[in-house]
Amino acid sequence: MANGYMGKLLFIDLANGLINEEPYPDDIGRDFIGGYGLGVRILYDRMKTCVDPLGPDNMLGFVGGPLTGTPALTSGRYTVVGKSPLTGTWGDSSSGGDFGPYMKFAGYDGIFITGISPSPVYLYLNDGNAELKDAIDLWGKDSQYTDDVLRERYGKRDTRVACVGPAGERLVKFACIMNDKGRAAGRSGLGAVMGSKNLKAIAATGTLSVPVSNMAAATRLRKKWSRRMNESAELFYEYGTAGLTDSAAETGDGPIKNWSGSFVDFPEVTDIDGDHVNSEQARRYGCWRCTISCGGRMKPTAGRAEDSHKPEYETLNMAGSNVLNSDLESIIQFNDLCNAEGMDTISAGAAVAFAVECYQNEILDHRYVGMDLNWRNGEAVVELAGKIARREGIGDILAEGVQVAAERIGSGSEEFAVHSGGQELPAHDPKFVPALAVTYRMDATPGRHTQGGAGWIMGSNFMDDSRENKYTADGFGELQSRATSMVHLVNASGICLFGYTGYDIEFIQEFMTEITGHSYTLDELVAVGERIGTLRHLFNLREGMNPLDLHMNPRAIGDPPQSEGPNAGITIDAEALTADYLRAMEWDSSTTRPSDEKLKQLGLFELVTAR
Repeated sequence: MANGYMGKLLFIDLANGLINEEPYPDDIGRDFIGGYGLGVRILYDRMKTCVDPLGPDNMLGFVGGPLTGTPALTSGRYTVVGKSPLTGTWGDSSSGGDFGPYMKFAGYDGIFITGISPSPVYLYLNDGNAELKDAIDLWGKDSQYTDDVLRERYGKRDTRVACVGPAGERLVKFACIMNDKGRAAGRSGLGAVMGSKNLKAIAATGTLSVPVSNMAAATRLRKKWSRRMNESAELFYEYGTAGLTDSAAETGDGPIKNWSGSFVDFPEVTDIDGDHVNSEQARRYGCWRCTISCGGRMKPTAGRAEDSHKPEYETLNMAGSNVLNSDLESIIQFNDLCNAEGMDTISAGAAVAFAVECYQNEILDHRYVGMDLNWRNGEAVVELAGKIARREGIGDILAEGVQVAAERIGSGSEEFAVHSGGQELPAHDPKFVPALAVTYRMDATPGRHTQGGAGWIMGSNFMDDSRENKYTADGFGELQSRATSMVHLVNASGICLFGYTGYDIEFIQEFMTEITGHSYTLDELVAVGERIGTLRHLFNLREGMNPLDLHMNPRAIGDPPQSEGPNAGITIDAEALTADYLRAMEWDSSTTRPSDEKLKQLGLFELVTAR
């Protein structure tokens, strides 16, 4: 196997406890790089169609990239893949921290799990060996406790843990997978998949090294690029993503009052901005060997978790601005609760905002929800999140996600359920970043801002948008296609998106060359990204899911337009933008199936037509 890879994949059937190792196929490494590129190639080939996401046939994968755990900057990422129980589509979710590198140091590039264990287990990886172990003593425990116990058991220095909390065990549809106590594979609800399999955790003890083609050159590159941090990376270095909170509200990027309001409704956003968050921070920290180090541990106070982590921008918005909550302490406690329970803060915050608006419109009442759900009520935000994690009362319905909750509650509550295809929208507004109107709908994991697009995560010198108006469809398709393809490559490589936006694009190309030993051009890497993105899309088509049929709440595109604030009067022509994207991708305008010529160009034709 090429450099950058450990060369081994692990396949586990929990129903009978069988563990098999296979070599990492060279052609998959070449054509799909790694990460969810590897994941989608394996699942597309080996998983049955139309399986129950919470059933035994759904394959759950943990995958690293060739740059994960190497000298490459911001190379601490791994991705979890599987069919999403929240959307029924392809699901993937990326996380930082240390677990991804340590999975490779333990000897594996990817782990793929099927079946349901008769009783709770965890998987232990140790320098090329794998063993399933009894997890009865850990079942029901939170993610922080589980992490502590397993690291004490196998050695804190060389062991890292990825696990589910009680929310995953209870099959909360937006449960996530936690590692390093504060890092999460947060979206797509894959924590519920892990919980459904009675798999509590993966503990990886690793002392092996990732093979590198030219270590001296890779080390020189690290020094070279570490000195070239741009303004984006400097902001994250100083504040973490919390530094985006007030500016996002002021520009119209961050949703306010469940996507119905604007900065005019919440001038108190300055009370939860980066400076206020930093004033509560005890120390900064970073993911594995990260030069940006955007994370933070909060000061110990009453009401906070023992290992309290800095809330990210998404959390500050969804549990703050989007419910008009300026009580920073309640947001920190909400974040701690979600980390311990193993629950996506984006979806959890969106579920709270949905419930508040239902309450305010007398669709839900105090007798049913057990509390006053008012805007600006930080205590209610924390209390309701706890009910969701425990599936208690109204929390049991909200734990299904806002789409299903609205279907069950009825009475017009669908208007307040802000999602795309079942996944709650993150804290970036298409009315400010119009390309997201396409990304949220057309990406294989709907409602995901981290999947890129024109005018958004594009790298400092990757491409230029020469359009005079960011809302126009003319020329949009090529920009969107190229930008999203590059993001797929970044995610598959094991690099963090903050590295992608924080350094010139050549750094990924140069590290890929020196670490793997293959001389990549930028166009080659973009083509790999397009291949990965297309196969993720084909996974959904094979499941019978056309993204054009997905519902996205019209509030997200300004239908009707807002009357005040930075997005006043703006309605996105999402249909025109989508049509130009389909044209550029060479996907059918109605079925969205890629043309045979495009499939052949990407080397996917035989794979797709084999079944």
